Parts: sequence; C-alpha cells; structure tokens
Amino acid sequence: MIQWDKGSRWKFFFALVFVLVGATAEESVRLVVVSAESGGLVPCRIHLKGKDGKPVLAPGLPAWQDHFVCGGEVSLKLAPGDYSYEIERGPEFARIESKFTVAANQALSITNHFRRLVDMAKEGWWSGDLHVHRSLANIELLMRAEDLHIAPVMTWWNRMNLWTNGAPTNLLVQFDKDRFYQVMAGEDEREGGALLYFNLAQPLKIAGAQREFPSPMKFLAEARKFSNVWVDIEKPFWYDAPIWIASGMADSIGIANNHMYRSGMYPDEAWGRARDTNRWPAARDNGFWTQEIYYHALNCGIRLPPSAGSASGVLPNPVGYNRAYVQVEGALTYEKWWEGLRAGRVFVSNGPLLRATANGHLPGHVFKLKEGEKLNIDVFAKVDSDDGLGPLEVVKDGAVVASICGCSWDGTGPLAQLEFAESGWFLVRAFAEVPSTFRFASTGPFYVERADAPRRVSKTSAQFFVDWVREREGRVKLDKLSEREEVLRYHREAEKFWLDKVANANAK
Repeated sequence: MIQWDKGSRWKFFFALVFVLVGATAEESVRLVVVSAESGGLVPCRIHLKGKDGKPVLAPGLPAWQDHFVCGGEVSLKLAPGDYSYEIERGPEFARIESKFTVAANQALSITNHFRRLVDMAKEGWWSGDLHVHRSLANIELLMRAEDLHIAPVMTWWNRMNLWTNGAPTNLLVQFDKDRFYQVMAGEDEREGGALLYFNLAQPLKIAGAQREFPSPMKFLAEARKFSNVWVDIEKPFWYDAPIWIASGMADSIGIANNHMYRSGMYPDEAWGRARDTNRWPAARDNGFWTQEIYYHALNCGIRLPPSAGSASGVLPNPVGYNRAYVQVEGALTYEKWWEGLRAGRVFVSNGPLLRATANGHLPGHVFKLKEGEKLNIDVFAKVDSDDGLGPLEVVKDGAVVASICGCSWDGTGPLAQLEFAESGWFLVRAFAEVPSTFRFASTGPFYVERADAPRRVSKTSAQFFVDWVREREGRVKLDKLSEREEVLRYHREAEKFWLDKVANANAK
C-alpha cells in the first residue's frame, strides 16, 4: 500500500486536474474566406467535420444538418485533433476542400481564397430557390452565403402558420440592391402531393384540411382568384400532378426538387407514384423518372416552365442547392424574375451552369413553321461546372437526339442541328459525374409550332396520364360518400381532359 503524505496528495490532485483539463481543452481556430480577386471577405457555407466524420457547427451562426454559414470569417473553439472542411457558395464558385490539425495550446488561423467560376448575373441570369423553409431572421445571410437572388420563404404550411396574429405590411424585402425574399410563400402538402404558393397577400385557409379532404383543387381555385399568384407543382411524380396539370392552373413544375440533395438521393418516391425499379433501380434514377414525367406533359402540348426547390429547413439541403436561373433584361426586379420564368427563359440546376440558345433564341422561344416547310435549328450550349461533367444532351419530343461528353465540350460550333417538319419541342440537359446524387442542369423547353397544328400531342403520353389518373382514383379512401364524391369529381374531370388528348392526338 502506497503511503501518501499531505503534500504528495495535493501534488497528485493538481497533476490529475491538469491532465484531465488538458485532455479536454479547446483551442481557438479562425477560418477566413476571402475573394481571390478582391481580397474581401466572402459570405459562404462551411461543412466542417471532425476525424469521426461528424459535423461540427458554429454556435451563434445559422446552421442546418451538416453545415453552417458565415459572413466570411468564423472563430471556433475546437478540441485538439484532425479536421476537414468544404467551403461553398453556390455553383458559381470553385469549391474549397482542405484539412487542418488542432494542437494543444496552439491557436490557429486559416485563410481560404474563393475563386469565382462564372458571374451569371453579368450574363443576365439570376438565381432563385422556390422552396425555402428557413428562419426569416437568418434569410439575408443565408442568401448572401449562397449568392442567391430570389427566395420566397415558406411561412405557412398545412397547420403551421406564422401569421395567426396578422400578416406584416411589407411582404417583399429587397437588400444588397439585387436580392429579394418574399415572406408569404406557402405549401399545401397532403395525400396527393404538394403545391407551392407564391405572391399571395395572406395564407390560404388550409389549416383544417384532412389528408385527403378537401381536394387541393379547392384551394388552388381559391388562389387563382388573385392576380399575381404563382402556383408550383413541387414534384412531377406526386399522385395529383396529372390533375393539377389538367386544370391549367399551375404555373411551373419542379424538376430539380428536394428528392435530390447535396450528398444523396431519397431512394423512392415517398407517397408519390413510384418509378419502375426494373428500368431505374438506383436511387438517383428518381431524377430520370422526374424528367420522363415532365417530358410526357410536354408531349401532350402542355407548356409549363421547369422550376427548382431545395426545401432547406426540412430536408438535408443548403438553401439554393436546387435553383432556377432566369434570364432578365436590365436590372433585376422581383417582378421581372417571375415574368422571365413565365416566359420560359430558364434553366434549372443543382450543379452545372448550362446556357443554351437555338438559332440565337433563349429557352421558351416559339419557332413558327409553315405548312409543307422544314425548319433547321442550330443548338448551341455553354456549360461551366465545379464537378466533372458527364453527358451533355439534346432532348427532342422526349427522346435524346444528340449526346456528347460534357468534359470534352468546348462550346464552339453547334451542339446539335435539328430539323422539324412538325410541331414539337426540345431542350438541353447536362449531367455532372457525382455518383451519390442526381446532379444535373436542364434548360426550359424551346417550342416549334406548325400553323395548321400548333401543338404536338402524343397519344402514348396522353394515355400515360389517363392510366395514372385512373390509378389515383382507386387510391382515394374516404368514408363519407359526400366527401369522396367531391374529391373524385376533380379526378374525373382530369380523366376526361386526358381522354380528350388521346382522342385528338396527332402523334404516336
């Protein structure tokens, strides 16, 4: 047995305290992010991880899931050890990836230089995210950190409503001259899927709605009474999408949606219409299913511009991960951005920055074709990406008609030369080589109209929606006959719409 005198016991105690405190001591680490061009601080998003791979967040700064944002510098207290980080600011800046080691009793300061890949705003392309569920108190820093210019914020959603005590008088906020957010965006998300609402003066009265009743069509019709409202079909594979498309009351459709997130993909379609996993077995194939549905709608003569939303604040995405770039002439205004989207001057992306023209025209353009003549169209494309590029493709009437490896594309000469003798449509899409998720870009469609038959209607595509609507009708489960009949009324109207398309189709 060891004999301890009084002095030895105190020496041992203080030594033990020193060891324990030293083992858990945290050191000061300062991360600074500056522009490689100007040297000024750059607001940004930081993904910081410890050696165990777990996210490290910064107290007091806006954070979500695996990242936080800052105004260009952040001071942290970190335990000794190895760390890695990625710094991003949307797709227009080159990603920064690095590592550092925190040593005991040693402060650390690291300066990172952000390099801009391209300035889309200088080319007249302005970015927006139509699905944001983040705090209004943080939205300005979040938008700066992502270099995002348009962001309606979801403040009412099913039973959640921030404005039960009255809506604010100032619904639209402009800052930094060319950034805008609107505080009255909302979402009706129930059994048939989700519709997003923008530019209303007050929330729709959906708080008492059940999972299936009343039909989302009831609230959609109410919203359409207001002149400036915009309605987005949040995902094409939601079960009620054919009903909403048939109604003619939707303004856009989300082909870059929150099933696609920065680090992965949701493996299935949730409660939407499932893809055929024999054709598309991988989780990322949801992206191809999403696009195929959209192409079926275009094949039926439906003209809806594509949209993009990230659902940051609900799903594991940063703000602006999925974004729509809209071409605007002159200075950006909130109203001009929506006008450009309605005109189809848009591409959506969660990575590649894809700009395409056809005979000098932007997406959304309608080419006129005289009966008996043929129209030749040269398609040009330019694409920038911080990720390696896969295929760069032209899709015509739902089929890929030109494909080239994006990594070898220099942007010179036409990407494709198309010939049209009939009405139809085409678009350009690009894919990044990121196996974990569906990282892509797609332009809005270009259209061709022949005078005697201005819109191409495919019998196959129309029947696709007939079958879908009938399948959906069988899924309606309501005990009250009156409620069931009210809901089914909208489905039957949609079925008639698509049957008429089948009967009057002018293409296979």
